[in-house]
Amino acid sequence: MKKILLVVVIAIVSYGIYQQNPSVLSSFLGQVSHNEDPIRKAYENRESDVQVRGEGEVIRLLADDNDGSRHQKFIIRLSTGQTLLMAHNIDLAPRINTLSEGDRIEFYGEYEWNSKGGVIHWTHHDPNGTHVGGWIKHRGKTYE
Repeated sequence: MKKILLVVVIAIVSYGIYQQNPSVLSSFLGQVSHNEDPIRKAYENRESDVQVRGEGEVIRLLADDNDGSRHQKFIIRLSTGQTLLMAHNIDLAPRINTLSEGDRIEFYGEYEWNSKGGVIHWTHHDPNGTHVGGWIKHRGKTYE
């Protein structure tokens, strides 16, 4: 009985707050909507050159790309289920030697659209100072 009473009180208070300020609910819903997620939005709109921040689980390690600028490549899955190819320039930033499948990473870089979910690059400093620097965080260490 006490649990039901508590639920009713919470519902009444929430309704009162909504009546006083309806934008509170829409603001809250906007924050939790996947459509407001910049990465999902960029994917859905086929946008590129979008600076994004996120985190995900490493689901596959790929061979390094050694043609031209060398890149460490791996695939992550975001909490939304979307997958991203990470292309981390190891000529400009340290290689993440301790990276394993199942690890979690955080990142800040530039999103490029592709039909498989997208690519994140520019996860490093810009030696010319003309592009915002990015990074990858793994096990408490920042690679930039």
